[in-house]
Amino acid sequence: QVQLAESGGGSVQAGGSLRLSCAASGYTYSTYCMGWVRQAPGKERERVLSIDSDGSTNYADSVKGRFTFSRDNYKNTLYLQMNNLKPEDTAIYYCAAGRGPKSSGGYCYTPTFRYWGQGTQVTVSS
Repeated sequence: QVQLAESGGGSVQAGGSLRLSCAASGYTYSTYCMGWVRQAPGKERERVLSIDSDGSTNYADSVKGRFTFSRDNYKNTLYLQMNNLKPEDTAIYYCAAGRGPKSSGGYCYTPTFRYWGQGTQVTVSS
């Protein structure tokens, strides 16, 4: 069974940085889409970044140039480096995995994901 556990959230001032981690188990990278999804209070879940089974990445326009994905296959851990954080980045961040349908653009997105971590809170103050 796929299990995901996020860590690394916290509170920072605008312009600061955080690195989120997602410890994953129970699946093979080469067969699953992975992603980071966030949800701000009163808003719907928003895809931040998706990683296809072939390793290709797709970032949301709102985080391009500021957020970067990396992976340590030995540790089975995914990372999301978040730089130049803005107050609008405040949300609960979830790590997700799945093999569901992809978007019309061919990338993994929220409906693709079946498995979710418990989330980690990121708060950015102005």
